[in-house]
Amino acid sequence: MRLEVKPVIREARVQTANNKPSRNTLEIWWLAARPKTLPAAAAPVIVGAAVALFERQMRPLPALAALLAALLLQIGANLANDVFDFHKGADTHQRLGPMRVTQAGLLTPRQVTIGMWVVFALAAVLGIYMALVSGWPVIAIGLASILAAIAYTWGPLPFGYHGLGEVFVFLFFGLAAVAGTYYVQALRVSPLAWWSALPMGFLSSAILVVNNLRDIDTDREAGKKTLAVLLGPAKTHVEYVLLLMSAYLIPLAIWWLQLAPAWVLLSWLSLPLAVNLVGIIYREKGRPLNRALAGTGRLELVFGILFSLGLVIARL
Repeated sequence: MRLEVKPVIREARVQTANNKPSRNTLEIWWLAARPKTLPAAAAPVIVGAAVALFERQMRPLPALAALLAALLLQIGANLANDVFDFHKGADTHQRLGPMRVTQAGLLTPRQVTIGMWVVFALAAVLGIYMALVSGWPVIAIGLASILAAIAYTWGPLPFGYHGLGEVFVFLFFGLAAVAGTYYVQALRVSPLAWWSALPMGFLSSAILVVNNLRDIDTDREAGKKTLAVLLGPAKTHVEYVLLLMSAYLIPLAIWWLQLAPAWVLLSWLSLPLAVNLVGIIYREKGRPLNRALAGTGRLELVFGILFSLGLVIARL
């Protein structure tokens, strides 16, 4: 018996040594933060800062604080979605999207929950600074954003499970992000700031539409009634196209209303990206739609930068 046990023990030790985790802790948390979503979170803040610059209201430090807070809120929302979707059974081994660390067993639900609260606490610190320089409305916006990020997938009526995800994204990652960034600098919100928030809200919502289109089958099985589940694939395609069309019409309306010069139409240079994405949406389904998901995030960033560049050029 001894002669048989020793080789087995030796073999087990070799296997244990060879089966070290392929990712270290930092890499796992970076994966959990979903860095590919961060450019889309930054785009509305860039637009808000550009509007402030165009209207001679630019304050660099509050604008920077707004950018960092937006990134932290996006990361916090990602962590909340990760752990709460896991608890609700929406994330399984059949998941088609990017890896979720809780479902994959890379982090425990407790670790992700603690990480979520740490990230939101850091965002709150930045919110306190912005409130000190810009007033109490910043606190209201910040608290509402944190509560909405949690309520998206948790609570008695989670937005994302009842067809309200696009509304949440439009309000907080579009209107609140652009208008809030402008407000912390100007202490008011101008008509141009509100109008400039609209395309960013439409494009942010379009990102969610692709995500939900990809997950229609798995979400339906999990009882997650996203708007894509309620509408079906064909109408979800139309929703995506309408969101992109609306985003591109807003700069034209801004110019027509004489809120800004025609330089804002520089954003139309991103139109070929949008056309390509529409083609992918109609051709693909399931996991291949991850290309359209990442592409829509890039589209929002490129659109936002070009729109902002137009405002900067107009100010020179």
